[in-house]
Amino acid sequence: MISVTATGMKEVSQKIKATPVDDVLLTTYPEDSEPIPLKWGASDYQERGPVVPSKFKNGVSKHNCIGAHAGPYCIYHALAIGSNQLKRDHIPDFTNSQPAFTIPEQPSWFNDSDIVSMDPFGHLTPYLFDEVSKTEGVEIRPTIAITKATMQLLEMKEAVEKGELKVDGQIVVNENGDLNVSKIAVEPVWYLPGVAQRFGISEETLRKCLFEDTNGMYPELITRPDIKTYMPPIGGLTVYIFGDPQRISNPDKKIALRVHDECNGSDVFGSDICTCRPYLMFGIQEAVKEAQNGGSGIVVYFRKEGRALGEVTKYLVYNARKRGGDTADAYFHRTECIAGVRDMRFQQLMPDVLKWLGISKIDKMLSMSNMKYDAIVESGIEIVERVPIPDEMIPPDSRVEIDAKINSGYFSTEKAPTIEELQSVRGRTWNDV
Repeated sequence: MISVTATGMKEVSQKIKATPVDDVLLTTYPEDSEPIPLKWGASDYQERGPVVPSKFKNGVSKHNCIGAHAGPYCIYHALAIGSNQLKRDHIPDFTNSQPAFTIPEQPSWFNDSDIVSMDPFGHLTPYLFDEVSKTEGVEIRPTIAITKATMQLLEMKEAVEKGELKVDGQIVVNENGDLNVSKIAVEPVWYLPGVAQRFGISEETLRKCLFEDTNGMYPELITRPDIKTYMPPIGGLTVYIFGDPQRISNPDKKIALRVHDECNGSDVFGSDICTCRPYLMFGIQEAVKEAQNGGSGIVVYFRKEGRALGEVTKYLVYNARKRGGDTADAYFHRTECIAGVRDMRFQQLMPDVLKWLGISKIDKMLSMSNMKYDAIVESGIEIVERVPIPDEMIPPDSRVEIDAKINSGYFSTEKAPTIEELQSVRGRTWNDV
């Protein structure tokens, strides 16, 4: 086994000639590059510059970001090229793909601390930096897309039938409960010094951990300390806005917010072992009501499946719970045994999108999570009211989850159960099915 420093890596790579593939550039170094200037948090977009991760055309020497566009989907892009279904030199035509509505510029776009996990200009890059792309010979692509849609959910139809939602023809379109919604998709772009600061570690420690724990996937984390931005291979987020998007940054207009972390089993397939889909539907309904009252309703959906532990780990935990006696007092312990931690969602970066939207106050926070609450408040955004999921919306088998979370510090209007009380809270076992 060869162990080398960042400096030694270059010497070793020069000596080793026999590789599985010829003419492959393993990494780059500052002395061999002239990256396009990128000053995170600059006072205007021209001074800030574009985010350029692509090594296409002149990007080998001029790229200023580590990683690739599209997060985990970059692998499918590679497969498309490798199987000759996509030309490597394809140039996207962004005609008519511009944002469907405007997000007003905010002061948070122009400093290097408020937003460190997304590019504030990501929705405008093909238009702001088109000339740079042409003159420098580099590929510049959007990392944010903004559109509109109609949402159809059975729960909203039922809410209209029960009189819990009113048809107004603008937000709730018809008796079927169809909803008009504005949507924003965001790919993560990390400003490494800012991300490190959020977690209270050095940039060097962050780079080393990212490099080592991804098994050396991105050598430039080590060889290019001059490049300060990184597009990690993780899922992004989607913002769903009900009502006029222009109201969001107006502190005189009320906001109802649900920050939701992905749970495919519940959100899509209706598993009753957790409260994820019920809380998501409750959040959407309350967001719609706030929009109908003249404010704004927002749902931010993060791709952080299984508390960012992944679905395989989540299912292993389910097995351990069901075989070991599914009680609330052991709820977190089962996860810690397998994953080593209770949760890896790490909400420190979550408020960035709220700052990007210009939110300064949340009137209704539709979440019981102490981690989400703390992260938002510590970012300087006020939360007026916290709203727990209604008790009648909690599936019986998810009582284990919700009671364990309340005991651990999650917000509730009810008294938190004791450890002794948690021991008597049991979920369904496989024998009960």
